[in-house]
Amino acid sequence: MTLSQARFTLSRALIVTRREVQDQMRDWRIIAPVVVLTLFFPLLMNFTAGQAVAFVAEYGANIVGDRLIPFLLMVVGFFPISVSLVIALESFVGEKERYSLEPLLSSPLTDMQLYIGKMLAAMIPPLFAAYLGIAVYLSGLRLSIGWTGDPILILQIVALTTVQALTMVSAAVVVSTQATSVRAANLLSSFIIIPFSLLIQGESLVMFWAQYDVLWWILLALLLLTLVLVRMGVQLFNREELLGKDIDEINLKAMWATFKINFVGAGRGHGVGGWYAREVLPTLRRLRLPIGLMVGALGVAILVGYHQAPLYRLPVEAMNISDLGARFGETLKTIGLHSTSGAVWIFFINLRALALATALGIFSFGVLAVILLMAPLGLAGYFAGQMTALGISPALFFVGFILPHGLFEIPAAVLTGAAVLRLGGSLIAPPPGQTLGQGWLRALADWAKISLGVVIPLLVIAALAEVFVTPWVAQMVLSAAGG
Repeated sequence: MTLSQARFTLSRALIVTRREVQDQMRDWRIIAPVVVLTLFFPLLMNFTAGQAVAFVAEYGANIVGDRLIPFLLMVVGFFPISVSLVIALESFVGEKERYSLEPLLSSPLTDMQLYIGKMLAAMIPPLFAAYLGIAVYLSGLRLSIGWTGDPILILQIVALTTVQALTMVSAAVVVSTQATSVRAANLLSSFIIIPFSLLIQGESLVMFWAQYDVLWWILLALLLLTLVLVRMGVQLFNREELLGKDIDEINLKAMWATFKINFVGAGRGHGVGGWYAREVLPTLRRLRLPIGLMVGALGVAILVGYHQAPLYRLPVEAMNISDLGARFGETLKTIGLHSTSGAVWIFFINLRALALATALGIFSFGVLAVILLMAPLGLAGYFAGQMTALGISPALFFVGFILPHGLFEIPAAVLTGAAVLRLGGSLIAPPPGQTLGQGWLRALADWAKISLGVVIPLLVIAALAEVFVTPWVAQMVLSAAGG
């Protein structure tokens, strides 16, 4: 999109925004909470801050009051933008229940112009109220206790308030386009409210520990999430579907049929070999891009772990390399890993880790799955860095301790992460001609094909190698390094 096209799209979207804002200003049920949250709540927080500072000063804990004031400033900005969630949730589905959606959708505006206009309308009034509340709170602090605050910290909180409003509204508008009633949209809003409640708790810990630089990373993460949600909303927005969808029925039979035909394939026969050739190999080709992303992410994890080793040193210098190989083998025998039962235990531990990564990835567009799968290789890179203190080459460490079973375990992690990334990507941009549910079930079938056909066999081989091959190779490496 060129700059002139973007200006034209925004100007047309603002037509919808002006209409929506005017309607909101005429509804006292929207104005009253905004006014109360804008004027009364900052005064309450100002009184609370003054009382807290006076109380902790009696006990010489002034630092507690200093850390509490910025947190209350963040709360003052957050509460008014919570109203935007209610407005955004009924932005499309509310119009449908009021029978005013058809004239709006029959206008010459494009889907993107309608979507952006609705999103801005839900965000601008509460965000303006949040800014006003922050100004009232800061003015009260200046007059009552003389607190001015660090300008950079105030800028961070204002920016955080803005981006949180963007993220909440983007998510709520997506819900509104997919819900069939305001009641259903309100119930689905728990998937927005609960994560943001946890985020506020995390931000409070950051502020009480005065780690304010972390707020910039939170801002960046929320901004990226907003871009994903806006992209997702524009891709899913379909005016014909909005008009024709009255109720979503849970049809388990149809869902199973969709999953089965994508898992087994339209044509049957030719046994397991035919299924691999007909279904698994094309699925691997479809995963080329997420596989590349996973390989890059795991490589970054190793490098980060390796470069953290000098900062957090272990007392490995006191170890005797000559005795380390023998002790390593004796330890494995003592804990019972050097056996078939040990291989079974390792297999289920790895399987559980990949299952957990999949579950977390489903609710995070695949991001948490990637982070979880990066952790083991980050630790491997860290220990490789520690081995340099013993005079062992990092490459030799990977050959002895990681490579024998990592030849099978790392590809299993890469394929699982790639399949989960595609599963999350199907929510953001479903394949053309498919609904959100159909695209997700197709991606789920691809994940199941990769998991059953490739990942589980790789994990079985990796567990056997980790028990019977890796200890032998590791002892050889340690003995060679010690000799």
